[in-house]
Amino acid sequence: MKVVIIDYGAGNIFSVKQAFLRIGAEVVLSDNEAEIRAASHVIFPGVGHARSAMERLSESGLNKVIPQLTQPVLGICLGMQLMCDFTEEGNTSGLGIFPVQVRNLEKMQTGKQKNCAPNYPIPHMGWNDVKTQNRIDSYYFVHNYAAEICSETIGTTEYPLPFSAILKKDNFTGVQFHPEKSGKAGVDLLKQFLAL
Repeated sequence: MKVVIIDYGAGNIFSVKQAFLRIGAEVVLSDNEAEIRAASHVIFPGVGHARSAMERLSESGLNKVIPQLTQPVLGICLGMQLMCDFTEEGNTSGLGIFPVQVRNLEKMQTGKQKNCAPNYPIPHMGWNDVKTQNRIDSYYFVHNYAAEICSETIGTTEYPLPFSAILKKDNFTGVQFHPEKSGKAGVDLLKQFLAL
């Protein structure tokens, strides 16, 4: 088993790598298409701005490679958002894996009214519950944008309105939270992903 973390210049790669090393996975950072395609599992992480991240993916050609992958792929935070059709962050198109839009979290929670959710500061930062069909677990979030609820949503979080915390389609899974910063629940999720 060989895990490849896609290295496209986005932040938070080191902590993701360390999380996989702690659970005994063989893991490498790479932007090489052949190495990514040959991996048993692929991690698509990210912290940063969506438009500049998509520009880097386009320059390297990885924007064409990622949607074609057939092994298990896990998008984390910005990585998940870039797997969607479109994001309001920089008004940019994503990879189109999940047919959903990523919206400004403040606009999602307040609509046209100002300050109707004063107890929910932006960015959404800290621990929050993720509800799936079978359970509720708490994970660590840091984000300003979130995917709307769609047919690929398998986990939701409320802040205060619900958004997609976990998306799943075929071999692709995306999580809005940071499993590498989420203690035992995060470790369990990474182990489940490696078992796919």
